[in-house]
Amino acid sequence: MATGTGKRPRRKTILLHSLLLATALVLTACASKDDDDLALDDTPAEVLFNEGLALRNAGRLSDAGKKFTELDKLYPYSEFAKKSLMNLAFINFSLGRYPEAITAAERFNTLYPGSADMPYALYLIGQSYYRQIPDISRDQRITERAASALNELVTRYPDSEYTADAKSKLLVAYDQLAGKEMQVGRYYLEKRNYIASINRFKSVVINYQTTRHVEEALARLTESYYALGVVTEAQTAAAILGHNYPDSQWYKDSYSLLQKGGYEPSENRSSWISKAFQGVKLF
Repeated sequence: MATGTGKRPRRKTILLHSLLLATALVLTACASKDDDDLALDDTPAEVLFNEGLALRNAGRLSDAGKKFTELDKLYPYSEFAKKSLMNLAFINFSLGRYPEAITAAERFNTLYPGSADMPYALYLIGQSYYRQIPDISRDQRITERAASALNELVTRYPDSEYTADAKSKLLVAYDQLAGKEMQVGRYYLEKRNYIASINRFKSVVINYQTTRHVEEALARLTESYYALGVVTEAQTAAAILGHNYPDSQWYKDSYSLLQKGGYEPSENRSSWISKAFQGVKLF
């Protein structure tokens, strides 16, 4: 009995090893076949590139993408691979494959940082993120990435043909980010967490000063500081609001709030609010 029970596990072990070996051989054969197919393809890089361009011009973007991908694998770091990578970014963007477009454009920037196509690569990255900007109620990390790429393009390449459009989209991205800060700030204000609300409205005033939200942000700062009893800061916020938006309902409300306590708008030039607006024209 002892001898019989001792042999069964050994047979199972041998069988398991055989199965694993067979599986490994099959996988290796498949991988080798794929590698051999690439190795045997001796089509010149220029020919592959021109085939890809022809497919792209014919509107067969998916097929063109496959051709450019094949070229990139067969002739990495070649001049035609460089051109193919830029085409891949464009094709993926055109097909709405934004993560893939971003990956291709970022890889291009990493491999060819001094290329004349760098502005276009940044533009595609910014555009790809921009097309994915979510609703104001959701997390805005994608909006931040869009703004970062567009701002880099505008800053580094002010004379680029893509800069004008990037600037207009950058304003939209900033407005979205400011809107999110306002939403959270209002929530804290409603909960009477005035320190937290001030921090949010302060972010709008400092980082997104040219957006449409700055007017309300100044009024909310007046309200928040006044509720905390920091009257001089409330007066300063209201004074700057009145200087820049004298006919605004937000200013009228802020003025009324201060008057109830016997105060009026008055700018304290040592305040961070005053310093934030020095030399800035809002309208």
